[in-house]
Amino acid sequence: MGFETLGLSEAVLEAVTESGYDNPTPIQAQAIPLILEGRDVIGASQTGTGKTAAFALPSLSKLKPIGKPQILVLEPTRELAHQVAEQFEKYGKHTGLKVALLYGGVGYGEQSKALQQGADVVVATPGRLVDHFYRATMRFNEVQILILDEVDRMLDMGFLPQVRKIVNLCPWEGRQTLFFSATMPPAIQTFAQWCLTNPVSVEIARRAVASTVTHAFYPVSMDQRDELLLALLEQTDYHSVMIFTRTRKEADQVCELIKREGKQPKVAAMHSDISQVDRMKALAGFKSGDYEVLVATDVAARGIDISGVSHVINYRVPENAEDYVHRIGRTGRAEAEGDAFTLLTADELEYAKSVEVFIDKKIDRKKLENFDYIYTALLDDSPSKPIRKKPMGGKKKRR
Repeated sequence: MGFETLGLSEAVLEAVTESGYDNPTPIQAQAIPLILEGRDVIGASQTGTGKTAAFALPSLSKLKPIGKPQILVLEPTRELAHQVAEQFEKYGKHTGLKVALLYGGVGYGEQSKALQQGADVVVATPGRLVDHFYRATMRFNEVQILILDEVDRMLDMGFLPQVRKIVNLCPWEGRQTLFFSATMPPAIQTFAQWCLTNPVSVEIARRAVASTVTHAFYPVSMDQRDELLLALLEQTDYHSVMIFTRTRKEADQVCELIKREGKQPKVAAMHSDISQVDRMKALAGFKSGDYEVLVATDVAARGIDISGVSHVINYRVPENAEDYVHRIGRTGRAEAEGDAFTLLTADELEYAKSVEVFIDKKIDRKKLENFDYIYTALLDDSPSKPIRKKPMGGKKKRR
């Protein structure tokens, strides 16, 4: 089934063809007809399944330019907002619909100008959008389609009160609301019931990881984590590799370690403490190949469209098993092969088990050849159970 069977407008179909896409992904095939019908939709889909096109293509097909915001898309991070705005521009280039991108960390001038020049599509982060409302540069009375993307991420980041305010600012009568979230904790279920009208749900492989990805845990003592990371990079024939850390400080330390000890100048860090300009530069440089290694926190794991990543390395086992799936979603895309390596220390065994349960897959434990390991029980093929010492002096008398 091709895109031409879904009911999209000729202008949007032309852009899809120019983008080189032949057949819709499962979430696109299910969501697009429902959105074109005007239904409210709850979509659950992991990174890399074509979710943005699933809501962008039909939304763009339904509207004509009027020079006022008709489509409003909320994203949790600047990077996601930038990426989604680019997609709307690409798919809508023959429709005449103009796109404005609003996010914090930069000045208001260019954003206000884009709104004044007649934006039909606004892609924004919640905080900056509210700021534009108070500045009277953003008006909501013509919004027909409201798209809430990565809602669970917005909840994690504390944006839900602002999002609720924005929903109230949009017209309720005749508004179509599209709601996308990888997970649906109770707070989000309640929120969805409040802002959606008779929604239909579309769920695609929430726990699945690409079958073309090879997974491996690399057990190591805590003192050798850095050494093993450098050895893995040295012995791995990678095209491009993303290394995920838990904290921003850790990302900076790993980046400097690779530059200094790994003698790899083509490495960049990406996290929320880095300026917006430098974050976008790091992302663009990684996509173009100027950087071969990108060290990032989970800000880069959710939704960022980076194709061609040959390897993902978890510097630590993610504390949340779902984060593993989102991180690994950076490789093995579009049926390409990929590798997912995770450094594993003794204090992370429970997290490792949680990952295996979540993805319903046993992950092989591997040793790196020619690496001088410090002994840890994790390296034993069948580690023996610890022997508990008997208390001295026999049983204690009860008092």
